[in-house]
Amino acid sequence: MMQSSARDTSVTRVEFDGDIATIIFNRPEKRNAMNDALVDALDAFFSNPPEGVSAVILRGEGGHFCSGLDLAEHESRKPIPGVYHSRNWHRVSELIEFGGLPVISVLTGAVIGGGLEIATSTHVRIAEPSVRFQLPEGRRGIFVGGGATVRVGRILGADRMREMMLTGRSYGAEDGLALGLTHYAVAEGEGVPLALKLARRIADNAPFSNYLMINAISRIGDMSRSDGMFTESLAAAMSQSSAGAQEGLRAFLEKREPKFR
Repeated sequence: MMQSSARDTSVTRVEFDGDIATIIFNRPEKRNAMNDALVDALDAFFSNPPEGVSAVILRGEGGHFCSGLDLAEHESRKPIPGVYHSRNWHRVSELIEFGGLPVISVLTGAVIGGGLEIATSTHVRIAEPSVRFQLPEGRRGIFVGGGATVRVGRILGADRMREMMLTGRSYGAEDGLALGLTHYAVAEGEGVPLALKLARRIADNAPFSNYLMINAISRIGDMSRSDGMFTESLAAAMSQSSAGAQEGLRAFLEKREPKFR
């Protein structure tokens, strides 16, 4: 049974199902637009995750994941504070992507601008039919600032992302699946059950193996071929000497499921 947590804030609600935490964006009246308080809530959680949490699910209350940056806060921001604001968003997104906890996002309704930037910092993305992926910044006279040129650009490629921004084009769940913006396209109401199922499967992996997959693979993609190969060897050697690998081998030889925790 899920229980509320002291981690609840004015803009988020946190629920637990055993060692799986669900962070719910709770600004439905704003389609969960990303304001400073919401960034701070993500920062607080991922900077110091609750003890015993093995996987995290992100979703939005009220039918929308996140409709992007709250422009009411952004309108009067000057250039230098704007740089600091963007860099802080980058820092928090890095905590989500590289903090070591597997993060699954359930995407419904608006996944727009900053919402897409947050979504693409998660490791597994599930889209329901209502989803709309969009980067409308170009149509609003601004530019992405939460990491889209890196994360979304590497998924779509620079050419397709440029067209998406120039035209304000939006994609639905099936197109998003084909393009890589989501990993699963499911029927309405099936996102959370699948997220819980996948979170359980991932949480049952060896913790250090999860950590290496989260932290090594995308970084290796940034490296030259030879540097990537060498780094892969280091990661493989580290994992093979871990307690998880020992348990995995014993389980294989004993013809049983491994128990890593």
